[in-house]
Amino acid sequence: MRFRMVKLPFAPCLTLMLGVLLNTGAQAAPADELDTWLADKGLLSQIQQVRQNVSLKASELVVHAIGFLGVPYQRGGNTVETGFDCSGFVKAIYEQTIGLVLPRRAEQQAAATQNIEKKDLVPGDLVFFNTMRRAFSHVGIYIGDGKFIHSPKPGAEVRVESLAAAYWNRRFDGARRVDTAQDDSSPSVAAALRSQRSSDPIAGSFSKR
Repeated sequence: MRFRMVKLPFAPCLTLMLGVLLNTGAQAAPADELDTWLADKGLLSQIQQVRQNVSLKASELVVHAIGFLGVPYQRGGNTVETGFDCSGFVKAIYEQTIGLVLPRRAEQQAAATQNIEKKDLVPGDLVFFNTMRRAFSHVGIYIGDGKFIHSPKPGAEVRVESLAAAYWNRRFDGARRVDTAQDDSSPSVAAALRSQRSSDPIAGSFSKR
């Protein structure tokens, strides 16, 4: 099954290319199709800012997430082959990038992570929204400069949006930080995983935008 990747390479290839761009620190004007596309989307400077301002682990996480732009939304999905829902996307990115297994549902991810102020957001943090008239019903990954990446809703694809956009600003429900030193035996993650096993395994909370 093939996905339309917005004229970009298959996600792992794009991730590799972004990694090269990140590590070379290129500052010149876009010189190829990838650079041009990233510049058009306002993401070329974003990647450079991430490289300069955050840890290597956070840089890798953001680059990996951007590599999946264009993958379709799928309720209950958590792979590039099936598509992603919001929490499935977050879970996949953290597991594939740093080996940390987060709970499956958005509200469980919120419960398992550290509450932070919106002003303290850094790339790699999680942002939550109330899109279904209940708390923490949607989640995305903050990538810096007031933007986040997420899998938004049925019929849509993984994309980058601004926290300042009216729709998301009104529904913002809080920010959380993942303790990347923890694993699934840490108290907060373990409790969330126990809760997950006793509830609906499909966490595909989606926006009714």
